[in-house]
Amino acid sequence: MRRTAVRAAAASGEPQEALPATAVPESESLSGSASAFSAPGAAAAPAPAPYRLQTEFPFELPRGYVDDAGTVHRDGVMRLATARDELVPLRDIRVQENPAYLSVVLLGRVITRLGSLPLVHDGVVENMFASDLAFLQDFYRQVNAEGHTRASVQCPHCSEPFEVELGGSRLGES
Repeated sequence: MRRTAVRAAAASGEPQEALPATAVPESESLSGSASAFSAPGAAAAPAPAPYRLQTEFPFELPRGYVDDAGTVHRDGVMRLATARDELVPLRDIRVQENPAYLSVVLLGRVITRLGSLPLVHDGVVENMFASDLAFLQDFYRQVNAEGHTRASVQCPHCSEPFEVELGGSRLGES
């Protein structure tokens, strides 16, 4: 015997009465469906789909990273940054000596895959072409700001509409 009726009543928000443990025989238990409490012929409403947050984003580098063996790696994946990802590099001595190095360390933390490389770290990002680094910095902003870094404005002289970038000039800035 199960106490399914007690749980079902609690979930429905209805006032609960004390039900004996034998209120619902095992053979009539819900076993995952709401049919035991539905009107005859009524279809059970489908459960709403759970909200899924996209945390990884594929990209393709404009030129590609060339490893020591001469292999070019262009396809990769970047994950969403956490607060820790943005704070930890600030303790790095290289970043303290040269704030421009922040983007290299930060990208080394959030790029989870690049071609067939077994591991992506700041040393890999450090040896990328400047155009690929600029691409990744822009991609980082897009992924982590969800498009909220642009604003539509209007020229005060000709009234032509255009967009401006409101984000910071370096990774980790807003």
